[in-house]
Amino acid sequence: MPLATTRRAGLVDQVIEQMRGAITTGEWPVGQRIPPEPELVTALGVGRNTVREAVRALSHAGLLEVRQGDGTFVRATSEISGAVRRMCGTELKEVLQVRRTLEMEGARLAAKHRTDAELARLTELLRKRDAAMEAEQWAEVIEHDTAFHVLLVQCSHNTLLAELYQGLTEAVKASVAASVDTSQPGRDQVSHTGLLHAVRDGDQEKAAIEAGGFFEELIEKFC
Repeated sequence: MPLATTRRAGLVDQVIEQMRGAITTGEWPVGQRIPPEPELVTALGVGRNTVREAVRALSHAGLLEVRQGDGTFVRATSEISGAVRRMCGTELKEVLQVRRTLEMEGARLAAKHRTDAELARLTELLRKRDAAMEAEQWAEVIEHDTAFHVLLVQCSHNTLLAELYQGLTEAVKASVAASVDTSQPGRDQVSHTGLLHAVRDGDQEKAAIEAGGFFEELIEKFC
């Protein structure tokens, strides 16, 4: 077992990284039960609580799945694929519906209240997202797409709306990951250009329509 005894500082983070490495390299394949807790404690040279915290963190990230009475199993090889596995069907549909409601109003207000600096940041995020799509660099697509949507709502300058959406960031990122079709080339993904242009032009109604439109497309396609 290729796990090394950890240093005292940052034990949980070190254990998480070692266990993630065993998963991503295939040492622990998807679907396989990982070594039992006592074996991990011995191999890593840490206490049971440290191992449990690491397992809990990786389970929350979607890489591991704890099955009571049966052990802990590898569920996915990355946080992205873990998000896809966690969020599908009814759950994904509900998140997209909530996002549609918040982002339609966020986009409408952003078209009225955004600053030039915010527009420049939105434009740059969308450029990076689209470039990553063309290169099929899906992890970067998810990061930039999530940041674009969070910033869009912040551009509304409605503090409560922005805080509500910020609180959903993890669910937003998971839904982005679940709705990026990695089997399709970048040019076939849902475009945000019309939305950006509406915000740029101060067209509030078009911005809301554009925001709602691509969510309808995602819901129809993935749910």
